[in-house]
Amino acid sequence: MTSEPATTTTRPACKYPGCEQPAASATGPGRPPEYCEGRGHTKVTAWRERRRLAAAAAGTTATADTDKPVTHARLTGAELLRSWRAEADRAAGIVNQLRDAIETLTDPTAAEAEVEAARAAAEQRAAAAEAARAAAEQRAAEADQFRAEADAAAEEMAAQLAAAERRATEAGQQAAAADADRAAQVEHARRDAAARIAAAEADRDAAVEQARAEADERVSAAEADRDQARADAAQVEESAWLAQQEATRAQAGADAARAETGRVRADAEKMLADFRAEAAAELAAVRADLRARAERAEQQADAYRTELAQIRDLIRREGATATADQRSRA
Repeated sequence: MTSEPATTTTRPACKYPGCEQPAASATGPGRPPEYCEGRGHTKVTAWRERRRLAAAAAGTTATADTDKPVTHARLTGAELLRSWRAEADRAAGIVNQLRDAIETLTDPTAAEAEVEAARAAAEQRAAAAEAARAAAEQRAAEADQFRAEADAAAEEMAAQLAAAERRATEAGQQAAAADADRAAQVEHARRDAAARIAAAEADRDAAVEQARAEADERVSAAEADRDQARADAAQVEESAWLAQQEATRAQAGADAARAETGRVRADAEKMLADFRAEAAAELAAVRADLRARAERAEQQADAYRTELAQIRDLIRREGATATADQRSRA
């Protein structure tokens, strides 16, 4: 390693507080420089820094910097002297208060009273902490109970939903049976009406043939027989018309029954969908409410446990402090 020049190692250190740089090099005869270069270190800045460090060590605030420190110090000293004289009377009162405080500090009965008061306060805080712990445990038990009730409610809602689905299935089956029954009734009405129409037509044909035969055989009674035949034919036609009307009504009833079946099925499906939606929404709301209650109870229980731990720690510290004070006085 190469050594530094002798001029650098023999220069004195900078006199600025905390600066470890060497002082600037001498540029001519006379007193050599005492501060380094390029860092703003001068006699004025060094004096200000020493005042700041002294004030920081004493826990006070340094006064404002000035270019005339001696004059400023003289004025400040005179002002402080006037302030000290004004505070002399108040200082006497403070001395008396200090004397009373010292007497209280040296009085063993006062110390015993303070220790007893601290012990009583600690016992009260311990009792309060124990009560808070019991309350926290009770709240935790209530939270567990709420959780169990929530599970039971969820199971009950699931059972109700299953029962609703079973009822909907039964309603669908009943609707299908009603459709089949109505279809059978319509078919029976159709067959009955067809049979009646065929019988009426057969009766009409037979009456006409009989009337014709009797007209051929009984010329003398043709008019009367013809009128009778016409009356019978009119009655037969009326019966046929009535049978046709009954068939039309049966068809209309069948159509109405089919439309009613469709409406019943649509109503059943809508009721089932509404019930499912309401049951799902109510179940979700109950679960969310019970979950929020359980979370709040757990958070409160954690807060109580933390508070209990802090109180116990405070009681231990106060007990240790009181024991140390008793030992020191003993």
